[in-house]
Amino acid sequence: QVQLVESGGGLVQAGGSLRLSCAASGRTERSYVMGWFRQAPGKEREFVGSISSGGGSRLSDSGKGRFSISRDNAKNTVYLQMNTLQSEDTAVYYCAAKYGSSWYTLTGYDYWGQGTQVTVSS
Repeated sequence: QVQLVESGGGLVQAGGSLRLSCAASGRTERSYVMGWFRQAPGKEREFVGSISSGGGSRLSDSGKGRFSISRDNAKNTVYLQMNTLQSEDTAVYYCAAKYGSSWYTLTGYDYWGQGTQVTVSS
């Protein structure tokens, strides 16, 4: 199993930036994909980005050009850099993981963090 702990959320003004981090622990010796999802009040959870241990990655259309995802395998940590934040980005952001290397599929995540709140004020 993999345990995930997110950090880096907070309150930021529109146009600002935040970097979220997610540290994995547990059975991390196997290849696994790490992803970011978010859920705004009253909305369904949506995919934000994912990255494999080999570096393959994808971002949602809403994040392209503003967000970037990276990973430090030595630290078992994934980062989500969010720039030019908008009020629509306000949500709880969750880190997730799944074994394997299928960074391109949006499903199959078995492990989830507790989430970190991101609030963008306009």
